[in-house]
Amino acid sequence: MDLKSNVVNMNLIDIYRKTKRIKKENILGLFKLEEHGTDVKTEVMAGFTTFLTMMYIVPVNAIIMSKTGMPMEALITATALITIFSTVLNGLWANTPIAMSVGMGLNAYFTFGLVLGMKIPWQTALGIVFISGLLFLVLSFTKFRVWVMQSVPGDLRRAISAGIGAFIAFIGLKGMGMVVANPAVFVGLGNFKDPDVLLGVVGLLLVFAFYAWRIKGAFILAVLTTSIIAWVSGIAPYPTEFFSLPASISPIMMKLDVMSALKLSLLPVIITFLITDMFDSLGTLAGVGYRAGLFKDDGKDLQKTLEVDAAATVGGSLLGLSTTTSFIESAAGVEEGGRTGLTAVSAGLFFVLTLFMMPLFKAIPENAIYPVLVMVGVLMFSELAQINFKDIAVSVSTFLIVIMMPLTFSITNGLAFGFLAYLIVKVLKKEFDDINIGVVSLGIIGLLVFVVQ
Repeated sequence: MDLKSNVVNMNLIDIYRKTKRIKKENILGLFKLEEHGTDVKTEVMAGFTTFLTMMYIVPVNAIIMSKTGMPMEALITATALITIFSTVLNGLWANTPIAMSVGMGLNAYFTFGLVLGMKIPWQTALGIVFISGLLFLVLSFTKFRVWVMQSVPGDLRRAISAGIGAFIAFIGLKGMGMVVANPAVFVGLGNFKDPDVLLGVVGLLLVFAFYAWRIKGAFILAVLTTSIIAWVSGIAPYPTEFFSLPASISPIMMKLDVMSALKLSLLPVIITFLITDMFDSLGTLAGVGYRAGLFKDDGKDLQKTLEVDAAATVGGSLLGLSTTTSFIESAAGVEEGGRTGLTAVSAGLFFVLTLFMMPLFKAIPENAIYPVLVMVGVLMFSELAQINFKDIAVSVSTFLIVIMMPLTFSITNGLAFGFLAYLIVKVLKKEFDDINIGVVSLGIIGLLVFVVQ
């Protein structure tokens, strides 16, 4: 009997070893790890690093979008779900280490620009996101992205990033109470004797420090540290529990109103979401991917990642979320050695943890969140360093894009001023070689913004 037991045990061990070897070979083959000079352990650790650096998006996006009247609980679950879905899908479909989630900037524009600013119902705003995502999805299967990259001046694309950075930084400062409305001078300093304002200042200093020290997960660490300070000092109530089952997304899922979004007056807004998402994605993929030699010369991996990006925006709008895009935080995973889609799949699966962290996220005070917006704005604003200000057309258009986005509280208005200015100055200087159909099209779209208001 003992002999039979030993034989059975040996057979089980052999089966286990063979199964493990087959699984490993399948993973190596699916993600082409050997071809990329990496291994499973490195990819999983890189995915965990990416997860830490962008985990902040779940509570941050939920707090921002909840200002529209959408329930925060549903937003937390939906944000986690779209992050898991899009990031894992990208890893499997495109085999690139790019993580995706709800984009910073456009979620602020969705909330403060469209819903609170233009008084558009959030259901209609979701319809706008859906349409822009659908257009992006269709165009991602064509050579349109190549045409865009060749037609639209790189300086204008960088100016858009810087302008959005100024826009969301302003929202962050306003949310913190560091700047307030002042009838005499429009905007003034807030009350720095207010404990909430001081909490925001502490949070801002922490996020600056952690990022400067290159600490992994600097954003989420700053949020948690600031929250602990708020809980201990009594500025905000501390959580009585930290984990729970995910909340239902039924209050926001499939609530989009596409028909209300199909208005001529909203066409510039739809185009704004489209081109901003496209430029954001292309810029992120160029910065993260090409630097690490991730994308091949034929561009197939890039093409597939853009397809997932667009599909995720469509899917996100159905879940009740603003535009989904590729995250620059993916660079953290790449720096840790991530080279394939296994990094993205790992990062996406780690986000499953956030589905059960509802009580903790709800207990985070807003002034622990707003400093992150300011820091993200700073990083986006740094794109100005790459712009050629010796070209007067670029200087004027960049200035108008950057200044008008926060002043008018509208990304669309900033783009309109900038695109029109670039075209007009180029015509005045008779620099017709710099004018192509892309520049003319953007100028017409800019003009349309003012005509259809």
